Amino acid sequence: MATSRHPSYTKQGILNSLHVLILGISLFLVITITYDTFHHIQFLSKRSFLDIQFWICMFFLFVFFLEMYLAQNRWEFFITHFLFLLVSIPYLNIIDYYNLSFSPETNYIIRFVPMIRSGYALAIVIGWLTWNRAYSLFITYLTMLIATVYFSSMIFYVLEQNVNPMVTSYSAALWWACMDVTTVGSNIYAVTTFGKIMSVALAGMGMMMFPIFTVYITNVVQNHNQFRRKYYRELDGDMAATEAASSSQQVPKTREEPAQPVQPVQAEQTKPVEPPKPPPKEP
Repeated sequence: MATSRHPSYTKQGILNSLHVLILGISLFLVITITYDTFHHIQFLSKRSFLDIQFWICMFFLFVFFLEMYLAQNRWEFFITHFLFLLVSIPYLNIIDYYNLSFSPETNYIIRFVPMIRSGYALAIVIGWLTWNRAYSLFITYLTMLIATVYFSSMIFYVLEQNVNPMVTSYSAALWWACMDVTTVGSNIYAVTTFGKIMSVALAGMGMMMFPIFTVYITNVVQNHNQFRRKYYRELDGDMAATEAASSSQQVPKTREEPAQPVQPVQAEQTKPVEPPKPPPKEP
């Protein structure tokens, strides 16, 4: 007789599969954006790229409404996840359809908007793949930090390469992003307005994310100390048990003899003391 699975487990499995698929699609977007950046390809000039972007955004919208449908409180889900609805809208396709005029740099930045949706999927997938909450938070923030540095370096490279004499290659932009996120700073300064805004935003993000490393290291040290205390307690217990067993084997047990009854002590009969005889009288 077949056993039916619980409906909540089935829903959760479907959502986990969709989140994994979102991560794969986001990785594909990263590859296409990187290829276009290094080959100086205008995104809006490629109809196939626009179609791919459109269907990816449609899939993100489908996942959003499916999650809202499966949520226990749909209105609360809509309010708390409204940002993911906004980032799933195909803005570039709308711009192309209505022939809106924006600068190429602005269009390039808009291409990164769907990546915000992938960050949410990344946090969920890492959450159910890891057992430790601190470790899950650490991996999530570390991945997001690396992705932020990478995307910021590419945007900075596109914005500054033609107007900033210090940005001669992508390696210079990557160096700027790495040093800026650590709040150390570098010898490369932003020239464009959006580049200056990114400098402040990236430094602020680094200040918010780096304390996560402290939390993770503190958690690791605490777990290690607890493990050591437990190990030594168990080791001391084993040593005490071993010593007790060895002492019991070395000392043989003697046969106890029955105790003899105690004889009552009889008082010795003393002879009555005779009074002394008077000395004989002299004649």
